Amino acid sequence: MKLPRDVNGEELAKFLKKYDFQITRQTGSHMRLTTIMKGEYHITIPKHNPLKVGTLSWILTDIANYLKINKQSLIEKL
Repeated sequence: MKLPRDVNGEELAKFLKKYDFQITRQTGSHMRLTTIMKGEYHITIPKHNPLKVGTLSWILTDIANYLKINKQSLIEKL
C-alpha cells in the first residue's frame, strides 16, 4: 500500500493517540511523543505540513517495530 502524501505532523500525533502516545514536549517545530504501553518509548515527529514521504515511512516503521505489528496495517488505519 502506498503512503499518504498529505499527512502533517499534527495529524500523525493525533493518530498515534490511539496507541497511547502523548505529546510530552515541543521544541520549535518538533514534537516528542511518549508512551508507556510496553515500556517507556519516545519518538520525535516534525510538525511539518506535509511530512516528507521518507520521514513518514521511517516513523511508521519505527512504531510498527515497537508495537510488533505490521507496518501495512498502520498505513491502512492512517
